[in-house]
Amino acid sequence: MNAKIEEVLNNHSNAEFYSAYFYLAMAAYFERMNLKGFANWMRVQYQEEQAHALHMIGFITDRGGKVKLLKVDEPKNDWKDAIEVFEDTLAHEIMVSSLINNLMDVALKEKDHATVNFLQWYVNEQVEEEANVSDILQQLKIIEGKGPGLFILDRELKTRVFVDPFATAAAV
Repeated sequence: MNAKIEEVLNNHSNAEFYSAYFYLAMAAYFERMNLKGFANWMRVQYQEEQAHALHMIGFITDRGGKVKLLKVDEPKNDWKDAIEVFEDTLAHEIMVSSLINNLMDVALKEKDHATVNFLQWYVNEQVEEEANVSDILQQLKIIEGKGPGLFILDRELKTRVFVDPFATAAAV
């Protein structure tokens, strides 16, 4: 594996682990607020981010690279309300999209076609991630983050379940 590709993928796997921590902190916040559906939604995000990091680590090793686990920074742990949580979530997903785009730029520059192909899944995933978070944020804004609408949305978010996107070879 190209040393530059190995470095940026290791750095990105760290960013995915940070994202998992970030979502776990949000889940804990919602648990404290007794919004179990919101907490569930964030726990599913946590699981997805862990799966992304592990997928990246697997790709590094499959290509003969060396995995380097880095320190994971402490995430924010408190918010004023659900709207602020989802504003932070959207900003975070936009930042992750830019990180993925930068990874793709490096892979293209290095002419590493296997990595370009591997990263295309993440490019597509980020479009979905941003859209999902944006939809929830807009709903929260409509209901002003409170009242009966908050509890209806909480009930809806409680139904989300984690599905490992890498459980089958066809998904990769």
